[in-house]
Amino acid sequence: MNIEDPQHRLPQHRLAQHRLPQHRLPGIRFNEFGEAQILVWAPEAEEVEILLVDQNKKLPLNKEFYGYWYLASQEVKPGDLYQYVIDKDKKLPDPASLSQPDGVHGPSAAVDLRDFSWSDKNWQNPALEEYILYELHVGTFTPEGTFEAVIGKLDYLVDLGINAIEIMPVSQFAGSRNWGYDGVFPYGVQDSYGGPKGLQQLVDACHEKGIAVILDVVYNHMGPEGNILAEYGPYFTEKYHTPWGDALNFDDLWCDGVRQYFVENALMWFRDFHIDGLRMDAVHAIKDFSPVHLLQEIRTRLDALSRQIGTTHYLIVEMDLNDTRFINPVSKGGYGMDAQWIDEFHHALRVSSGQQRSGYYSDFEPITSLAKSYKDAYVFDGIYSEHRKRKFGVKADGHPGEQFIVFSQNHDHVGNRMLGERTSQLVSFEMQKLLAGAVLASPYLPMLFMGEEWAEPNPFQYFVSHTDDELADAVRKGRKQEFAAFHLEGEAPDPMSEKTFNESKVQWELLDQDPHSTMLLYYKTLIGLRKSQPALHSTDREALSVEAFEEKQMISIQRVSGEQHIFAVLNFSKTSQEVALPSDHLVWHKLIASSDETWKGEKTLPGQIDSGALHVAPESFVIYTNITNSGS
Repeated sequence: MNIEDPQHRLPQHRLAQHRLPQHRLPGIRFNEFGEAQILVWAPEAEEVEILLVDQNKKLPLNKEFYGYWYLASQEVKPGDLYQYVIDKDKKLPDPASLSQPDGVHGPSAAVDLRDFSWSDKNWQNPALEEYILYELHVGTFTPEGTFEAVIGKLDYLVDLGINAIEIMPVSQFAGSRNWGYDGVFPYGVQDSYGGPKGLQQLVDACHEKGIAVILDVVYNHMGPEGNILAEYGPYFTEKYHTPWGDALNFDDLWCDGVRQYFVENALMWFRDFHIDGLRMDAVHAIKDFSPVHLLQEIRTRLDALSRQIGTTHYLIVEMDLNDTRFINPVSKGGYGMDAQWIDEFHHALRVSSGQQRSGYYSDFEPITSLAKSYKDAYVFDGIYSEHRKRKFGVKADGHPGEQFIVFSQNHDHVGNRMLGERTSQLVSFEMQKLLAGAVLASPYLPMLFMGEEWAEPNPFQYFVSHTDDELADAVRKGRKQEFAAFHLEGEAPDPMSEKTFNESKVQWELLDQDPHSTMLLYYKTLIGLRKSQPALHSTDREALSVEAFEEKQMISIQRVSGEQHIFAVLNFSKTSQEVALPSDHLVWHKLIASSDETWKGEKTLPGQIDSGALHVAPESFVIYTNITNSGS
């Protein structure tokens, strides 16, 4: 059969059956006339109604093509509580609910996202290479644990030098305490944080202060309590399995409806909440062998939206794959992600600081692995991994530094320890300063984890607040089993306990107490240097050279930008080390030395030094430059 033969073309009415309603958005949306446009995907249902809870009134939805049900109605108003009734007997919240004021098991609330007066029309998202990132968890960043309370800390972040916050997931989860990765309503905003309006207010306030907002979203799994997606249709597939169970259905039967659900979710954050970028959790667990990967589809749709509304947005991924396909542009066969977290830098930095080499850390050598990450981004870029028992990764040549985000700690690598200890409890005060310098002197985008800048001693532990007793007990037992081998170090904290949650809150009262105030000033100074010194500010990976001194446990870094030449030394050893300064300049001028008495160190290094030998204090970090008028 010739498929181009007009006699064999599908008639127009049948073609329409294969078109997804991309002009309509999942859930309830209100148009400029106040009309509610209601859309839900339930391809296996025979009948779908919307129940207006307070009025005890049902309105039938009309069955459309490809399993969608739709209704336009003037009877639904903002604030109305509602549920869908599937085939007469199954009452469920909206899978695209924007608000769950009574929690994950309660009815959904209709919200008009247009009913917010934005004041950020002149806001411009900074270029990605300008970002100084700060990861925070809304519930533990302030005593109140709300969006409104975060607004009260924005002036502090501006003074610190932060211009982009990365917020851990806020999609609705069970109870009021959770890291956020157990969300079950991807479109919803956690009610205990302040709901959708609270998030809009926070983003608007951030933009007023010159701070971009990155939102952490989870497209690889759903949480265990209140997950109603499977009640509506084939959102999951047995074709693949993940650490959380069956994978979300991105390439199996009926996958188009699932893909649209998540693509539209990504676009919603940009369009309706003015979010500047998404950090997508563990994208290696997104199982999709479609010709167009889900991430690529999000990229393409986002580019179209950006052209339409005239704004710039970024897509950042966390992945356990050293695969540049994710950060290659779509035009070169990639998925088009703007940047990725790079855990390997963290792992190499951790073992260089003398911390334990177990599990996946066992793959990393002190000093040499870190030097390789400075130069090559990926430590494993096609070389053999003993932990994985195979060659792993590809080279990241040609990718600029702003495509990689580095850190000395984050929520995962703190909170996934049994006791949730921060770096401040694992290494010395001097080593903490060295780790900060290591991150901010890199050619990559630096990210801080809330409180590290003042050496916060409180842990960041794993906490949940499931309302299902059986599930809560299973989580407790699972956490204990996970750390059974560490029983000599004590018991794993009870993740269900409110005490565990409260102990994970940062302590703002420490900012005026030493040594915390000294550490804070040190971080401010480092961030200021990162912004003001051209060679530190640059993300040009080519204008960098690294030398590893394995026996001395020391690394030297040279970075160049225009006429400026930067020389940095990282001494991870517990003894003073000598290093030769580059001989192409007669005089070197100190920008910062973590061992100086200003920073409660024991050895103040000279403000300038002739070419020759530099004696670097134990566990310390130092930067010199050839430019006399350095602004330091």
